[in-house]
Amino acid sequence: MMTSTGLVYLIALPLAGAAILLLAGRRSDKWGHLLATGLSAASFFLGLYQLSLMLGRSSAQRPIGQKLFEWISVGTFKIDAGLLLDQLSICFVLLITGVGTIIHIYSIAYMSHDLDRRRFFAFLNFFIAAMLLLVLGDSYLNLYVGWEGVGLASYLLIGFWNQKPAYATASKKAFIMNRVGDMGLSFAVMIAFATMGTVSFSGIKAAAEQTSTAALTGIGIMLLIAATGKSAQFPLQAWLGDAMAGPTPVSALIHAATMVTAGVYLITRSNFIFDAAPTAQLLVVIVGAITLLFGALIGTAKDDIKKALAASTMSQIGYMILAAGLGPVGYAFAIMHLLTHGFFKAGMFLGAGSVMHGMNDEVNMRKYGALRKFMPITFITFGLGYLAILGVPPFAGFYSKDMIIETAFNAGGIKGIILGSVTLLGAGITAFYMTRVMILTFTGTSRWDEKAHPHESPWLMWLPMAILAVGSVTSGYLLSNGDALAHWLSPLFESHEEHHELLPPIVVSALALTLVAIGVAIAFLKYSRSGVDAVAPSDVSILTTIARQDLMQDRFNEVVFMRPGQVLTSALVKTDEVIIDGAVHGVARSALGVGASLRGLQNGFVRSYAALILIGALALIAAIWVVAQ
Repeated sequence: MMTSTGLVYLIALPLAGAAILLLAGRRSDKWGHLLATGLSAASFFLGLYQLSLMLGRSSAQRPIGQKLFEWISVGTFKIDAGLLLDQLSICFVLLITGVGTIIHIYSIAYMSHDLDRRRFFAFLNFFIAAMLLLVLGDSYLNLYVGWEGVGLASYLLIGFWNQKPAYATASKKAFIMNRVGDMGLSFAVMIAFATMGTVSFSGIKAAAEQTSTAALTGIGIMLLIAATGKSAQFPLQAWLGDAMAGPTPVSALIHAATMVTAGVYLITRSNFIFDAAPTAQLLVVIVGAITLLFGALIGTAKDDIKKALAASTMSQIGYMILAAGLGPVGYAFAIMHLLTHGFFKAGMFLGAGSVMHGMNDEVNMRKYGALRKFMPITFITFGLGYLAILGVPPFAGFYSKDMIIETAFNAGGIKGIILGSVTLLGAGITAFYMTRVMILTFTGTSRWDEKAHPHESPWLMWLPMAILAVGSVTSGYLLSNGDALAHWLSPLFESHEEHHELLPPIVVSALALTLVAIGVAIAFLKYSRSGVDAVAPSDVSILTTIARQDLMQDRFNEVVFMRPGQVLTSALVKTDEVIIDGAVHGVARSALGVGASLRGLQNGFVRSYAALILIGALALIAAIWVVAQ
């Protein structure tokens, strides 16, 4: 592998921006946002430069690395702080810095009236730096540092308006649930070192063939747990909806385009582990399939526009996780959908922010309606993202999501039929709830109150939306044309399997579009023709009630984990008080009792002391007499 000295600057630039803004304080209020945006853009252009160099090298020479310093050296445990840029990580570098810079630009206008805008941009830069470290680390331990960094950045950004108790609670919820997943990554690192003596990607890949299936399965399951936490997958998905408490650009950057896709990166980066551990790989598929439907069902009942999009994100990442679980044939399609999703979902989140900007921060879609007349640019850009996520040709989602559906059917046997059916059903439900979002927000009659004054957002907000809309239209074709992305990634995901086609691609596309058309039609009949109530009806089905409560995920966590945890904690406290503290206190009480008894001998009376001397003398004489006998 070739070496380079320039990779560190990809991370150093946004990290320096975060440090400068935080240390400068209020002195950077007037220029901090410009510095942060400029440094993010500089990192993006540096990524483009690295891509140009990579394209000029042969496939085998494209990966490059950089050793920063010797990090840990204890006995046989030696770890360098090092970076790796290859065909996979460059995709994430460009997504993180490209979409990240666009969102920085949008935030200049969106956060213009916030007194702490400088701090917000510092956190954005810190997130960019941490996410870059995550995807550029050349070992699981280096990746772990970036993994924890984005967790901290997410906590800071979700709770940015922490003067509101609900927002502070949401940030803590996200942080704690992510820590649960992070334990999986910690255990994966420990198992890898214990069984292979290394935690680097190259070392584990080389040692995987000589490692037991049990150990590889254990590592794979732990990595999956980590992915479920960071990517809001079942069963650690409950934090994502609450995370919408943060400013909307945060939702676009962290919870649509980058951080929640870290789990997909982790699984695809660890392909050599999952390919050798079929049980762990099957669990990946199951988790993706469950979350795909889980998020889609939640999205059907949300009136909060951001929470509806968050549910959609959960579902779409379920598609990616499912594809990654299908092995070498699915890895490239998972990454393709990740990249196209980064465009259309970030664009829709920014569109939601534009709507909120014109609607006095109202998020309830039942209080919108007819906004296409007042926000034509927002309507068009959001609409292009809507067509992309539905998978309507020739928009981006058509190329990436249809390939996942086709791959799911081609998994073979009953497994392929079940997975293919699940992905098709998810496509139909997605069409329903996303059409619902479009109808409630942009069509029909106005339902807002006198506080709202809908208007188009300034150009610093609609220009980023327009750029992302272009990506929503073109990215799928560009990535799939001539299997461009699959060929680009093929050296990392080598496959020697023969794949059998269950259904021709044209049939899969026809089935998907049919389900999409049915979903759109149902939403149109339900919300367009019959009208929309400004207040959500209470007389709804049990399924709708459960979906409004996120399929009872918080209640499940409370009953299964929180309440038993409280009982266990109470029992441990009682055990500590009765047994451990009881033993300590018993020894103390015994010593005090003995002391109290002996204290009676020291009463200050001469006659008592004389009596004791006499008794002692007699005892001594008696002892001598006994010994003399």
